[in-house]
Amino acid sequence: MTSQNRCPVLVTGGAGYIGSHAVLALKDAGWPVAVIDNLSTGFRFAVPEGVPLYEGDIADADLLARIFAEQGTRAIMHFAGSIVVPESVADPLKYYHNNTAKSRALIEGAVTAGVPHFIFSSTAATYGIPDVAAVSEDTPQRPINPYGLSKLMTEQMLADVAAAHPLNYGVLRYFNVAGADPQARSGQSTAGATHLIKVAIEAALGMRESVAVFGTDYDTPDGTGVRDYIHVSDLAAAHVLTLEALVAEPSRSLTMNCGYGRGFSVLEVLDAVDRVTNRKLDRRLEPRRAGDPDSLISDSRALRATLGWEPRHADLDTIIAHALAWERRLSDLRG
Repeated sequence: MTSQNRCPVLVTGGAGYIGSHAVLALKDAGWPVAVIDNLSTGFRFAVPEGVPLYEGDIADADLLARIFAEQGTRAIMHFAGSIVVPESVADPLKYYHNNTAKSRALIEGAVTAGVPHFIFSSTAATYGIPDVAAVSEDTPQRPINPYGLSKLMTEQMLADVAAAHPLNYGVLRYFNVAGADPQARSGQSTAGATHLIKVAIEAALGMRESVAVFGTDYDTPDGTGVRDYIHVSDLAAAHVLTLEALVAEPSRSLTMNCGYGRGFSVLEVLDAVDRVTNRKLDRRLEPRRAGDPDSLISDSRALRATLGWEPRHADLDTIIAHALAWERRLSDLRG
């Protein structure tokens, strides 16, 4: 894509885990980029030098209007939101407020300002517990928790708004995101994170006593849950390719799964962490968590065929090594 076609992009939640990697990918590819983040779970240090950071809320209509005017925004990548599934069950109103109501306000701001392109960070949680081994975009969406439903409602809003206004969108449904920027410029920084690889690396570095394994009686080869882990930088690259596609064809919208199409069990992941860190993790066996499917693996053929996306870091040990390097750097950043 030529530099003339690289329009200014606003990244919501750009100081968070996935959003900050999208900012890096956009910046590396030459896109003008700005960030809005309320820093409730994000970090100033995650925003690269030279990228404007607006500290505020995506539901603040006046702030959005000012950003769109100052930056000349022509595209939005929307990552801001709440993401912890058990918390969504305990506090559903928080999730419908943060993920659905605030997304509605952001979409309305985009329509009002004439921002024509919108990319939405969705999730495989919209599928619930699927009946198939590999989940395609046509698999029925039956979310089983408020987190998944709050995201699905935003998907539907985008489809309805795009039918009524000059806006096209990309919905990217993530499977299990892991790893960190290969240059250790960003990574998963949230204290008390629940991501398995993050938890396991913290345990390997002595920051946790053990790693909980939730359920050993699943219908999988070793009895533990199987998930499709995608490197966060490969995911960020998919966002840039999606943006290029939306800009190139303003009449087309896209909905695609983001994963590698293969899964690893909890025990396989922990074995890999042992291997990469040369430590032996203490594994604590716990009962299943409600609503966890045996296996959740993506069918990502649409992403590859539509955008020509090819992962660069699709190796479990590499994902873990990058996460480990970031965890060590994060200790230095925190002093």
